[in-house]
Amino acid sequence: MSVSQIVLLILGSLLLINWTRKFWLLKSMTHYSAAEVKDKLKGENILLLDVRTDMERRSQSIKGSLHIPSGQLRSRIGELEKYKNKEIICYCRSGNRSLNSVSLLKKHGFKSANMKGGIVTWNFSNKK
Repeated sequence: MSVSQIVLLILGSLLLINWTRKFWLLKSMTHYSAAEVKDKLKGENILLLDVRTDMERRSQSIKGSLHIPSGQLRSRIGELEKYKNKEIICYCRSGNRSLNSVSLLKKHGFKSANMKGGIVTWNFSNKK
């Protein structure tokens, strides 16, 4: 076997491992549509957590949401301790960064979920 074949085999294996890990991580999370989040906001004990950047947040946010950018969440997790009794629903622009935030929150013992499609879907559902 040549060096290039070994490198390709290793890269392929790493990609497969990463894909498998992401697949199981996604399956273990709760995902809500924007419509389901809107229904939950009517009375359930939840907190919306915006994990987008400061610049993204300035352009638009969901009223009543808390803002901690995903890149700062690990160092600021203590700020969420007072919300341990709530389900924390994370959102970003399209729903990708929020997945990592949900995973981190779960590792720290929070009940957390992801809003599928992020604020893009939220905005689309408001136009209906």
